Amino acid sequence: MINAFKDKLVIVFGASKGIGYASALRFIDLGARVVLASRNIDLLRKQTNELNNPNSLAHAVYCDVSDYTSVSDVVSYAQTLGNIDYVVNSAGTIEPLAHLIESEPLLWEQAININFKGAYNVIRACSPVMKKQGFGTIVSLSSGAANSILEGWSHYCSTKAAVKKLTEVAHKELNEYNINVIGLSPGTVATEMMERIRDADINVVSRLKWSTHIPADWAAQAITFLCGPEGKQFSGTDFSIKTEEGRKLVGLDKLGSKLL
Repeated sequence: MINAFKDKLVIVFGASKGIGYASALRFIDLGARVVLASRNIDLLRKQTNELNNPNSLAHAVYCDVSDYTSVSDVVSYAQTLGNIDYVVNSAGTIEPLAHLIESEPLLWEQAININFKGAYNVIRACSPVMKKQGFGTIVSLSSGAANSILEGWSHYCSTKAAVKKLTEVAHKELNEYNINVIGLSPGTVATEMMERIRDADINVVSRLKWSTHIPADWAAQAITFLCGPEGKQFSGTDFSIKTEEGRKLVGLDKLGSKLL
């Protein structure tokens, strides 16, 4: 796998924390050049400075995925570094953690703009570049919430269901250009987002034992698997590492939560 990613160019959206940051680190470890994009540019710069690798494998860039121009600017910057081989569409928010009748409309709208519109913006900005190149892979973070009914998560279940369908349509339209668009449903992951979910105590996911959540680098390992040659067969699908088959394919032998 190291040979497969050495010197390849990856953009990770939502790269400052959680699965996004874990994915960026894994790609760098595998020899890829990574553009880390996030609204939290100060944290990104600190992280990339700490990496401080002599080959300039990590590049920090500001991005608000809800703003198409912001996403397009990241893509334009990445093009100055070479072909864009892989894109990780991992920006997301779990706010507002509230029942629908009590939810803050502006926060609910923001969730739509980040989780769903953001996923569209990334695919829309990257796909013309990949079409011109003749290749590329986009992995979008999905969730079992796309197929679940969880109280307090009206925004999250809705947006993840929308992203799942967006992935399917994008595959249908782009696969002929050798562009792979794949969803990853990792299960519950021990991240800062999961801490907020736990503290909200709003549904069954909030009450799961922390030990059931998988580490973010497991999800990152699944993402690099999907970006590798073995991942192409899953284009257009919602690949899961909650199943024994999925875990074996990725190289994982354990599973956290089976709910998401």
